[in-house]
Amino acid sequence: MLSPAPAVRQNGAQRMRLLATLMLVAMAALYAAARTLEPRHLAWGYVRAFAEAAMVGGLADWFAVTALFRHPLGLPIPHTAIIPRNKDRIGDTLASFLRDNFLVPRVVARRMRGLDVAGAAGRFLANPAGEGRLRRGASRMVAHLLESLDQERLGGMVRTAVASRLEKLDAAPLIGQMLGAAITEQRHVPLLDAAIQWTGQTLVANEPMIREMVHERSGSILRWTGLDETLSNRILTALYRLLGEMADDPRHPLRQRIEQALVSLADDLQNDPETRAKVMAFKADMLANPAVTGWLSRLWEQARAGLIRATRDPEAALAGRFGEALRQLGATLEQDARLKAGINQFARRATVGAVSAYGGGIVRLVSDTVRSWDARTVTSRLEAAVGRDLQYIRINGTLVGGLVGLALHLVDRLS
Repeated sequence: MLSPAPAVRQNGAQRMRLLATLMLVAMAALYAAARTLEPRHLAWGYVRAFAEAAMVGGLADWFAVTALFRHPLGLPIPHTAIIPRNKDRIGDTLASFLRDNFLVPRVVARRMRGLDVAGAAGRFLANPAGEGRLRRGASRMVAHLLESLDQERLGGMVRTAVASRLEKLDAAPLIGQMLGAAITEQRHVPLLDAAIQWTGQTLVANEPMIREMVHERSGSILRWTGLDETLSNRILTALYRLLGEMADDPRHPLRQRIEQALVSLADDLQNDPETRAKVMAFKADMLANPAVTGWLSRLWEQARAGLIRATRDPEAALAGRFGEALRQLGATLEQDARLKAGINQFARRATVGAVSAYGGGIVRLVSDTVRSWDARTVTSRLEAAVGRDLQYIRINGTLVGGLVGLALHLVDRLS
């Protein structure tokens, strides 16, 4: 079944074929009438000459046009049905034409030199409102693509890819460098203060439990004399005093020991093989945990849902920070000559590389596709594409033939 555009072309070709045939029949009828009426007046001789030559021209062009696609009147006349008999050669010739004139790296490179890919992308991003139809069409295409993919399989692929990258990542040196930089820039101090504050709040919340523990572990004499309560008070008071001093004094000895331990940990993470091995083992255990696997799956689903929402409503997506970032990127692409030149060079090299790598495959695809079509398919598609123009040849042949016949008859009468 033909798609709408080829079907329209085929209907147009059929109407022109009918018109050309009716014109030929009309010339035949005119010839018969003129031949009958010619003895009555000389003017009918001119009409007969015109109609006779028009019939000859129309029939000759009908034969030529028909012979391209089929045997005229079904007769196996030599050198007719040219296209069905040579469809494989037509496919090979078309493929060779594409290869020699379009899919040549130097030709593509020459054409790409005049294209400003970065500038076009910049104009589109800087002024997306001017490309509403294109943006909406692209958004719908992306949304349909995301929705049509097998989400279970795709989610598994994404999860596996992320987990594989995380497994290969040696996180210990990275963590060590981040920790070392944080200590050098004193960015660990707020965290240490927060940890001291949290410890104090935890101590207050669990004070009854601490008193109970001291009471249970005290001897019977201490409990009988009530000294266990005194001991609990002194322990809690000492802990509160220690935490308060640590919070108030940035140079408290215990704080300095904690900072030294952090510096040592940062160094071990970067240089100690045993520490790095422990981090790798911990990371492997974390990745094997079903909770982490589920988290990765949910992360992908949230990202996919966000993409679908953004593509379904591109106006809303472009109205926020994401849209502002895209507009800034577009302005940069338009104004930064070095960046534009680099992107255009990358686009040229990528396109030329794709042609070099896949040009032969495209050529074979064209050739093999035409070869796979049967003769009727090739004939119907080519006839739908050029049949209307070919029927104009028949009409023109009829008119030109008639005029030539009229001219010859006029010359004959004047000589």
